[in-house]
Amino acid sequence: MPEARLDHPLSDRFADALACANAWHRSQARKGTQIPYVAHLLAVAALALEHGANENVAIAALLHDAVEDGGGSARLAEIRARFGDEVADIVWECSDTDMQPKPPWQQRKEAYIAHVATASQGARLVSMCDKLHNARSILADLRVEGDRVWQRFSATRAQTLWYYRELVATFGTHGASPLLDELNRVVTALEYWPPQTA
Repeated sequence: MPEARLDHPLSDRFADALACANAWHRSQARKGTQIPYVAHLLAVAALALEHGANENVAIAALLHDAVEDGGGSARLAEIRARFGDEVADIVWECSDTDMQPKPPWQQRKEAYIAHVATASQGARLVSMCDKLHNARSILADLRVEGDRVWQRFSATRAQTLWYYRELVATFGTHGASPLLDELNRVVTALEYWPPQTA
């Protein structure tokens, strides 16, 4: 059987974005691990493509943390010049701040939840993919390390679970989707961790 062919294959712009993501995050690791941070960006982009992202949205998925994690407004301007307005706008919508040091956690997260409610479809897709991969990672680490995992974060377990549950509810105001169903399933598993044995 012949392989299926893409009607709109990814262009060299995607490869360029991948190189940028690697360059901008190459010295960073996932919190409390030695996993290169770019693994998260690849996972978010993969999820976005699997759930219907076009090239611009997929590029934004690769670059979604570039502003928030130290690049600031100068990095956003670079993204806009290199990849265009749609990509830059989605990256900005997915950033909860461009300030260093960052504002207090609760303030940032409340503002982000309110913002997600009116964000563009592309930004909501990237954000859902981002939160799903983060939640899956926490759940996988809980299975190995137990509750020590929560010590990695600046927020408490209760705050983190509140944030994810509020995001599920906010994403849900735009309708159901398999991606949202999966995010809800993983967040529920986090809320009820450890699982009860009969």
